[in-house]
Amino acid sequence: MDTLTIALIIISLVLGLAIGFGLAKYLEKKNASKIIQRAKKSAAGILKEAKQEAESIKKDKILQAKEKFIELKSEHEKVILSRDKKIGDAEKRVRDKESQVSSELSKNKNLNKELEEKITDYNHRNEVLEKKQEEVDKLHNSKVQQLEVISGLSAEDAKSQLIESLKDTAKADAMSLVQDTIEEAKLTAQQEAKKIIVNTIQRIGTEEAIDNCVSVFNLESDDVKGRIIGREGRNIRAIEAATGVEIIVDDTPEAIILSCFDSVRREVARLSLHKLVTDGRIHPARIEEVVKKTTKQIEEEIIEVGKRTVIDLGIHGLHPELIRTVGRMKYRSSYGQNLLQHSREVAKLCGVMAAELGLNAKLAKRAGLLHDIGKVPESETEVPHAILGMQWAEKYGEKPEVCNAIGAHHDEIEMTSLLSPIVQVCDAISGARPGARRQVLDSYIQRLKDLEDIAFGFGGVKKAYAIQAGRELRVIVESEKVSDEKAANLSFEISQKIQTDMTYPGQVKITVIRETRAVNIAK
Repeated sequence: MDTLTIALIIISLVLGLAIGFGLAKYLEKKNASKIIQRAKKSAAGILKEAKQEAESIKKDKILQAKEKFIELKSEHEKVILSRDKKIGDAEKRVRDKESQVSSELSKNKNLNKELEEKITDYNHRNEVLEKKQEEVDKLHNSKVQQLEVISGLSAEDAKSQLIESLKDTAKADAMSLVQDTIEEAKLTAQQEAKKIIVNTIQRIGTEEAIDNCVSVFNLESDDVKGRIIGREGRNIRAIEAATGVEIIVDDTPEAIILSCFDSVRREVARLSLHKLVTDGRIHPARIEEVVKKTTKQIEEEIIEVGKRTVIDLGIHGLHPELIRTVGRMKYRSSYGQNLLQHSREVAKLCGVMAAELGLNAKLAKRAGLLHDIGKVPESETEVPHAILGMQWAEKYGEKPEVCNAIGAHHDEIEMTSLLSPIVQVCDAISGARPGARRQVLDSYIQRLKDLEDIAFGFGGVKKAYAIQAGRELRVIVESEKVSDEKAANLSFEISQKIQTDMTYPGQVKITVIRETRAVNIAK
């Protein structure tokens, strides 16, 4: 093809493209105008529907507002009506009150008239009474003058004598009231006494426990301590496990401490240690063997001690378990006093006292020996020792008189036989004698002297004796100087003086004795 043809083709193509583009633009514009028209029509329809819907909603809202207004109006009218009703009721009540007040005012007027009449009558009577009182005073003065002339005393002297007599009477009444108050306080003082006992136990219980629960085992040298302890402490652990005793190894030279509440266990541990140290072989197997042998030896010794005690006192037919319990008393102390020694003393005293009274001395000895067996139980118990001892005696076939004496020696049960008070008295005698229970003789004598000196500090006291280990003070007064009423007052005053000036265990009983003797000589 030549160049012209090619140029014509290109031109025709360009023209075709331009015509096609223009035609497309025309058609697109035409379609866009149609779409716009349709959109306008649609928008107009939508606006029309929206206006119609808005009109309908507006009408509904107007109707709802009218209904709400009508409802609120009716409620408001109801409130106004109820308020008007209340106001009307209040007005009615006010009118009723006004009528009532007016009626009461009329009544008050009548009452005022009556009151005025009564006041006038009262004033008249008062004047009459005043006149009569003047007459009575005149008569009284004349009678007083006559009495002064007759008695030879002035009114002031008589008044002073009357006051003195009233003072004595009032003092006696006051002392009686104090005595009654003290008796009443004694009945309600048990709780306070328990608190005082607990406080005392807290203050001195440690010292007592150390004295009664610790034994000292002496050694030849401190080298033995290491052998007793053993490798890594196995020997000392084996001894503690076998005996139930705590072993304390401290810096105390040539001594170790054995601590346990059970004195029998403590004695077993002491003897076992003595055998082990003497033998020189100290190891766990040997420890168990020695402890078993020692325990058996102690049991045999306990039985032997019990038999020997029973034979010495001439008591026959005692159950083997009771004999064993008597032997265990050797390793028990009561307030620092060996229990077996105390029981032997009580048995002997009971025998003597029963023989003097014409009672069965052997039965009394039996009860005296067994009265404290409840203090050596093999296991812990909360039963009082007197009741526990009575239960054991009943279990092992003792007679009812003996069982009652054991159970009643601390007033735990009622006494039903004559042996019971004898055992109680002998128990007190054995425990109260000087030196029996950790008491220094000098301080004991000084306390008795102080008691007697306090009694001599009061007027009219002739003699004073402190008896029953200082638990009772007997005061003998001169009958010419001290009357019966003053004797009662003196007893109270001495008790108060002892309470404030002295420190003493338990209670002190003050007995004032006034004796009148009439002596004449026939010639």
